[in-house]
Amino acid sequence: MLFTRECDYGVRVMRALSSGELVSVSKICEMEYLSSAIAYKVTRKLEKAGLVESHRGTNGGYCLKRPLSDISLYDVCTAIDPDILLMECMKAGHCCPKNTEDAPCIVHHEFCRLQSLLLQEMKAKFLSELFCK
Repeated sequence: MLFTRECDYGVRVMRALSSGELVSVSKICEMEYLSSAIAYKVTRKLEKAGLVESHRGTNGGYCLKRPLSDISLYDVCTAIDPDILLMECMKAGHCCPKNTEDAPCIVHHEFCRLQSLLLQEMKAKFLSELFCK
């Protein structure tokens, strides 16, 4: 699968912010065992996607911009990696000699079906279900 470590870290950052409080990057790193370099990179992507907001200053940090019940696992992962793909051959423009118009690849077709199911499930799973108990 082509889910990256950054995608995992994105979910972990969101978990660190799940209390709804303002949390510093150093505290996020401590809570989720992340390096500050990766935490800053991930929080910038999450902020750009409108999932979190930053507060500058000595008492600054990050907080959720939307409620957990309004943020899906799909939202977080696509904020980090816009193309969620199961296989390399699913990338747009990828040319595979085993998957042609005249002779479509059955394996590729099955992974496309699974990809569709995965994205559907990710869109249906909200962070409130994962982090709030």
